[in-house]
Amino acid sequence: MHAPLIPGLAPLVWQVGALCRAVAGALDQQFNPVAVRGEISGFSRASSGHCYFQIKDGQGQIRCAMFRRAAALVDFSPRDGDLVELRGRLSVYEARGDLQLVVESLQRAGAGALMEQFLRLKARLEAEGLFDAARKRPLPALPRGIGLVTSPGAAALHDVVTALRRRLPHVPVLLAPALVQGSDAPADLVRALGRLYAHARADTATPIDLILLVRGGGSVEDLWAFNDEALARQIAQSPVPLVSGVGHETDFTIADFVADLRAPTPTAAAELAAQPREVWLAVLDGMATRLHDAAGRSLDARAQRLDQAAARLGRPSQGAGRQRLHLAQLAQRMQHGLATQLAQRRHRLDLQQPRLDAALRARAQRARATLDHVGRGLELLDPRVVLQRGYAWLADEAGNTVTRVAQLHDGAAVRATLVDGEADLQVRGTRRV
Repeated sequence: MHAPLIPGLAPLVWQVGALCRAVAGALDQQFNPVAVRGEISGFSRASSGHCYFQIKDGQGQIRCAMFRRAAALVDFSPRDGDLVELRGRLSVYEARGDLQLVVESLQRAGAGALMEQFLRLKARLEAEGLFDAARKRPLPALPRGIGLVTSPGAAALHDVVTALRRRLPHVPVLLAPALVQGSDAPADLVRALGRLYAHARADTATPIDLILLVRGGGSVEDLWAFNDEALARQIAQSPVPLVSGVGHETDFTIADFVADLRAPTPTAAAELAAQPREVWLAVLDGMATRLHDAAGRSLDARAQRLDQAAARLGRPSQGAGRQRLHLAQLAQRMQHGLATQLAQRRHRLDLQQPRLDAALRARAQRARATLDHVGRGLELLDPRVVLQRGYAWLADEAGNTVTRVAQLHDGAAVRATLVDGEADLQVRGTRRV
């Protein structure tokens, strides 16, 4: 208990525990909840799962306690020197009278901003359809060649190559080395994928049917290169199925969402690329069994047909008799069919004959009428008919027909053709009408 100071009176004497609780109450009212940014120091994890450390900067430090429930939610392994952001409540640890911060959440400094950036890019690319399940392609069951993009010095390379040698020792692997961490990594990864794309599209002796993009585990900052937009769009352009195996099972990157398939680890990516050798051996055993059974069934069927043929050959006269009877029936049916067809055609001709005769007579009459009409027309065009009416046909010495006065001159010789002969004339004068 405590009371305000009154002038002239001695201060109230506190019990230690009560004073600690009073200070804790004042801290809670004035500061909590609180967010702090600083560097981890003296980190330790008790067997109970509780964690204890100090958060400090250049001007001070605060003891921190993070109990097992909150510690289980941390997605990385805190170490001394890590720059972190934490949220919690200030209190006083009464047993020692120490100020301490009870941590309720802990993340790397800047992780919140990175996560916000990650979520914005993820939402935009998802709206564009880069994550759609419809564009995801199945992996080839038995690739002829595999492209691999990773750092040549990374443990992920060894893990992937080891898994592929164990499962697909005969399949060639083409490595396109690239940086997998740092500011230059995204562009380097894009270039490495571009080289593999060109190889996959070319007609080469070692074709690529599958690409693995892998990197081992690390912090959010270590894996950030795989959250690059340019890299995501490059992955979407892959001409062959692409598997992303980045980080640990709990790590997710933009590359994972765009890839045709996400693997939880680099080793898992290699294992997804090829079925174990035992699986293919089991498939071959199954095929051999089915082939053996099919061959047996085929042999049985042929043996049965052979038995039936042998039975027929055992009584050839009976078979020949059946064939002769069948042929005789066919000949009789053919003769009957021919006779029926001839009778039908003869009957149709008899019915058509009167109509044919009438049509021929009518056509002949029309032809005679047409011929008479044409003859009369030709008679009218005969020049002799015109000459009979008193006209004459004049021609000059060259035989050209004279139709105009302009063709003549005084003394010109002309020949006049009349209805009963010709007369030679000489022009004595001309005049126009």
